[in-house]
Amino acid sequence: MFSFKKSLTIAAGVAGAFAFGASNANADTTNQNLPTDYIVKSGDTLNKLSSEFNTTVEKIASNNNISDVNMIVVGQHLSFAEKAATAQPAQQVVAPAAKVEAPVQQAVAAPVQQVSAPQATSSAALDALIARESGGNVNAANGQYFGIGQLSPQARAVYGGNSTDYNDQLNAMKSYISARYGTAENAWAHSQATGWY
Repeated sequence: MFSFKKSLTIAAGVAGAFAFGASNANADTTNQNLPTDYIVKSGDTLNKLSSEFNTTVEKIASNNNISDVNMIVVGQHLSFAEKAATAQPAQQVVAPAAKVEAPVQQAVAAPVQQVSAPQATSSAALDALIARESGGNVNAANGQYFGIGQLSPQARAVYGGNSTDYNDQLNAMKSYISARYGTAENAWAHSQATGWY
């Protein structure tokens, strides 16, 4: 009979450990998919990120003060802080509330500067195009397309950019964009909509 009680005690302990582990596993996996500092990579869009992190484009835009949901830039930092902030108040009661407010305000202030600057200047749109097309590699080639702007032979014959000099290729790309789209923002918008410019 002693051995039977001992077996029941061990079984109950194992079952409790499994239950505790399962509840902890669920808590960990829900927080894994919500980064507080995500760096935009080439090919990322808000639609793609919203699907990947099981959220909405509107929430990502709202969390990061993005006014144009079609415009994110490689290297830009995105925060899913709204998700992370909801878990903290449950653990910390009243006293830490003042401490939590300051970092939240700072976290919101930084993305505003990062996001608004690229939208306001043509160099950010141009940088985004260069990052998407070639990653800034003057020797980048994709079939007949070449250089930082991936210009065709016909475009290079008109605008230049046949050398491996970065400034030569940049000037050719600017001339092409000016002639075809007027501004780098228009070229970037076209690239976002179609995948090419």
